[in-house]
Amino acid sequence: MASEEVAQLAESLAKTQVEEGELSFKGRGMKLDNAQAAEELVKEIEQFPGLQALRLEGNTVGVEAAQAIAKALEKKSELQRCYWSDMFTGRLRSEIPPALTSLGSALMLAGARLTELDLSDNAFGPDGVRGIDSLLRSAACFSLRDLRLNNCGMGIGGGKILAAALTECHRLSSAQGTPLRLKVFIAGRNRLENDGATALAHAFKLIGSLEEVHMPQNGINHPGVTALAIALQHNPQLRVLNLNDNTFTKRGAIAMATALKELRSVQVINFGDCLVRSEGALAIAEALREGLPILKELNLSFGEITEEAALEVAQAVEHKDQLEKLDLNGNCIGEDGCKALKEVMDSMKMGDLLGSLSDDEGEPEDDEDEEEGEDEEEEDEEEEEEDENEAEEDEEEGQERKEGSSAVKLQSTVSTPVSSPHPPDISTFLSFPSPDKLLKLGAKRTLLLQQQVDVSDPSKTAEVFLKIASVYKEEPEVQKAVLESIDALLSKAFSCPSFQSFSFISSLLVLLGLLKSEEKVKSVRLVPGHLQALEHAVRQDYFPKEHLPVLHAFVSRPSKVMESCPTFSHNLKTTLERVQLST
Repeated sequence: MASEEVAQLAESLAKTQVEEGELSFKGRGMKLDNAQAAEELVKEIEQFPGLQALRLEGNTVGVEAAQAIAKALEKKSELQRCYWSDMFTGRLRSEIPPALTSLGSALMLAGARLTELDLSDNAFGPDGVRGIDSLLRSAACFSLRDLRLNNCGMGIGGGKILAAALTECHRLSSAQGTPLRLKVFIAGRNRLENDGATALAHAFKLIGSLEEVHMPQNGINHPGVTALAIALQHNPQLRVLNLNDNTFTKRGAIAMATALKELRSVQVINFGDCLVRSEGALAIAEALREGLPILKELNLSFGEITEEAALEVAQAVEHKDQLEKLDLNGNCIGEDGCKALKEVMDSMKMGDLLGSLSDDEGEPEDDEDEEEGEDEEEEDEEEEEEDENEAEEDEEEGQERKEGSSAVKLQSTVSTPVSSPHPPDISTFLSFPSPDKLLKLGAKRTLLLQQQVDVSDPSKTAEVFLKIASVYKEEPEVQKAVLESIDALLSKAFSCPSFQSFSFISSLLVLLGLLKSEEKVKSVRLVPGHLQALEHAVRQDYFPKEHLPVLHAFVSRPSKVMESCPTFSHNLKTTLERVQLST
């Protein structure tokens, strides 16, 4: 017991040290036009000892203010993590590159060794990428592990500049015996298209250490998808691959399926809205049979997949013991096909893993195959047009593409991010829970939960509780979002006079595998977040104190389930004992 307490104390101290090394100005909405406006912020940076992380998100920084901040950073050699997303809203496009250049130069002069760099939601275009080009090539980024450039409007030109910088960083760092080991790359909604994606693919192939790649909504067609597929085969530790809302067609899907056969560590695949079509789905089904041993999530929604191919995919996941979600919604399976699909999943005792099929588009027309061929011919013609226009685009990298909407055209002058065309909702989060989806629900998440989640069913309420708790992280923003959501859900449930609170507790214990049920209910895999969220809930006034002894009895019994998370199990038991003594 003593050694466990010592371990907990050490863990707590380690977390405290990380938090003490972070200086945050996140979300203050400061408009820093010049050095005078940034004076207080600069002073805090200068006086902060051992600065390891700096958060500037949610403010707007001008050129002179950036230069003043950069001056303060020149002596911060311990800086490792720069969270600088959404900090140029309302600025002219011409202001952003010099601001980024100043900040980057300061990091290089300080001798900083970055592990994380987040410049998402700045919409700075190709010129903005030039502003960080020198930084990315420098020794300051030889140690980079996490690079986030989501929704930056890089375009094809910016993608090529970024790829060249990463390639050079890898070459120079390798020459020093410490090759770049980038693990997380995020660049969604950047209009990279085929050429940008292909350039980055060459860099990915060299780097070889990627664990997460997120490139949704980039207008990538099968040539770019194929290039990425080839490159990713050289990244054997790849765990998460998100290419949502690009256009694979069968050729891209087949190329990606070939690559997936070689990747043994992949856990999450998101090819939703990628038009993989039936032939592509069949190729992916083959990859499922031959590889992907620890797959947890597979999203093939809205891909024009027909019944036969969907059933092949379902049958191919039969022996995926770690599978948690299979999404085939929005395809062309048909009413009878959806029934057959559910029957197949139920027969494998995996029915609860199949996502909703509510948006199925019905069986395709007889001439669907002919239309598919025509679509691919049109796609090839479009690619030829892109080649003809490439020279013109290289000359005008800072300009938005002609077919863009008026909102996108506005970004050529002002870098205000365009809102997502598919905002997440409660049902999307509950179908495939993730911290990012919960955060994107925004400040109204608690209200949405109370409005959209029906707490009249105790077992469903228990399921929702566990789904929210499963995304718990020690990161303050995520932690706050999870606990606030838990409070909103349970306070509504327990305050309802008709709510059967004992049934809720029973369902919770059954789902956690701590109580046997007469019905066939598949338990969830216990994660620390479940226990941390429950520990928080039992301390709240809304939680019925008469249920504490029951919970304590079950979590205290020896079981393999609780032994899988020993530290958090101990914390929960201790908290339950303290709360009972105080009542």
